[in-house]
Amino acid sequence: MTAILDVVARRVREARRARRWTIRELAERSGLSVRFLVQVEAGAGNISVRRLDDLARAFRIPAADLVTDAEPGAPRVVALLGLRGAGKTTIGRQLARRLHVRFVELDRRIEQAAQMSLTELFSLYGDEHYRRVERDALAAVLAENRPMVLATGGGIVTSPETYALLKKATVTVWLRATPEDHWNRVVRQGDRRPMADHPQAMADLRSILSLREPLYASAEHIVDTSGRQPGEIVDEIASSVFVV
Repeated sequence: MTAILDVVARRVREARRARRWTIRELAERSGLSVRFLVQVEAGAGNISVRRLDDLARAFRIPAADLVTDAEPGAPRVVALLGLRGAGKTTIGRQLARRLHVRFVELDRRIEQAAQMSLTELFSLYGDEHYRRVERDALAAVLAENRPMVLATGGGIVTSPETYALLKKATVTVWLRATPEDHWNRVVRQGDRRPMADHPQAMADLRSILSLREPLYASAEHIVDTSGRQPGEIVDEIASSVFVV
């Protein structure tokens, strides 16, 4: 019994801290007393099934996640989706720090595997070859079997096999933004090439986003980023996912 209580204590602490809740906030959300929750987190609370369910409802996770140490069904990888300018790198780094896991950019892994930049890979070998390298890079990352926040490329959703693998093995989060947001964020990063080299860039961006929206929308979680600060977005994602 002591071993189970220790697991519950650890799982409750991790779930609460990931959401940046105080014990008092958890008490208000779950309907349990602060005193009892202190005992639970210390491994000294002899928790009933009903109270366990109250905690799980507050966290919005299955009750089994609070008593199973290995957690076969819990998300180990949080994958961020969206076009360039969605904020995947900024949000991803902050979320990884919050959850105390690694942050990985799939594009960098692709470049390492190909031993060239993405631009060179596209220009020399084309989209079909790039998608094969992307699929292999994703499989290699997932084979590491370690918790992480993974920033994916904007077009990963257009490859059915790769996207299916991603959705099966990770918790997918679409960072939804307007075309103007995507555009302005890229420009703020100092990249003015879209405007200089392609007058129809904004129209193309709108078209690409429109075509991909149904694919992005099949992600497990959708988080609106327009007009919001990174910390607020990270708070929402952290409260929705649970990483081992």
